Amino acid sequence: MDILSIFGLIVGVGAIILGQFLEGGHITSLMNGPAILIVAGGTLGAIMLQFPMTLFVQALRQIKWIFIPPVDSGEEIIEKIVSWSNVARREGLLGLESIADTEEDEFARRGLMLLVDGTEPEMMRNILEVEVDTKESFYLAASKLYESAGGYTPTVGIIGAVLGLIQVMENLADPSKLGHGIAVAFVATVYGVGLANLMLIPMGNKMKNVIEAQTQLRYMLIEGIISIAEGDNPRNIEHKLLAYVG
Repeated sequence: MDILSIFGLIVGVGAIILGQFLEGGHITSLMNGPAILIVAGGTLGAIMLQFPMTLFVQALRQIKWIFIPPVDSGEEIIEKIVSWSNVARREGLLGLESIADTEEDEFARRGLMLLVDGTEPEMMRNILEVEVDTKESFYLAASKLYESAGGYTPTVGIIGAVLGLIQVMENLADPSKLGHGIAVAFVATVYGVGLANLMLIPMGNKMKNVIEAQTQLRYMLIEGIISIAEGDNPRNIEHKLLAYVG
């Protein structure tokens, strides 16, 4: 669980609500159904138009990484690689076959099977790096959905403001309807700017950081597997891989 992400969301939204209260405003004045519909619906429609279904669905799956990032630990991966290296030195590369069968991580399992099959180190590196680069590009493309949404919401909020002002102008002769129209106008703008800068854009950037960290760990795993294939000493492999985790 990423406590900092949860705390940041609470602080950001809470500061706006608290500021509204301290200025003498009512919290309920920030709750406006038409404004929510305009901003949320308009933004959703825009990103659905921009992104293909595969990226749209993947972006929804990745949203959990903001608060529950993948649990891969660099130290744990290094420990695992060193244990594989010790097995390979004692039993040969074929001794890793039973380990590959029980390995939970699909990428690591594929690397181990390449080792067991006796694939040349350079060929092995090429195969695994292509997979890492392809997945990274796909995940990053999906994460851009949130950045794009963050770019649309302020503009859609302005559309909501204009619609509210149109309602105001149409009802100048009826003062009882002016307040509602002005409320929609200003609240829609708050929703658009706030949603973009407090949630969507930070979420997109956080997701990119998670993806880059996972990619780095994948490259570390590749380096470890190649080192095993080349017969490096387990202690030397450990020292080499520690550079990836600082």
